[in-house]
Amino acid sequence: MFAGEYLCKVDEKGRFIVPSPIREQLEADGQAVVFLKGPEQSLLIYSTKEWEKVLDRARTSLDEDQSRLFMHHIVSEAGTSDIDKTGRILIPGRLRKLVPVDEDQEIILVGLYHRMEIWNPSEWRRYLARAEDRYEQNMAKILNLL
Repeated sequence: MFAGEYLCKVDEKGRFIVPSPIREQLEADGQAVVFLKGPEQSLLIYSTKEWEKVLDRARTSLDEDQSRLFMHHIVSEAGTSDIDKTGRILIPGRLRKLVPVDEDQEIILVGLYHRMEIWNPSEWRRYLARAEDRYEQNMAKILNLL
């Protein structure tokens, strides 16, 4: 399970060093990850093991038309990358453009159960501010889980 929020530096080639707690989990599931376009200028990242589970769920739960839409609009846009020997992952170029990187070349990596998200730090802060009211409204139920 992925959890936590990490500030990561992106180099000129679009690579970032995966924080060690995340890296250990990814390496246990294989050396590759799958990137997808996410909501609100973010990217989703799945380990290859988790991505296979998504594909299996799609195969078993979607009808033929839904499956074609899933393949054409989700799977066709996916990009893969391997974790290199120094623990870096390259964000595929066409997907990197979806998360505008500021001059400081930093991203926020957020662990979300079985996947992760990449955000521009400014966009992440704006998203959290917009979601604050919903969090407040649901706070009692959320805290009961703890």
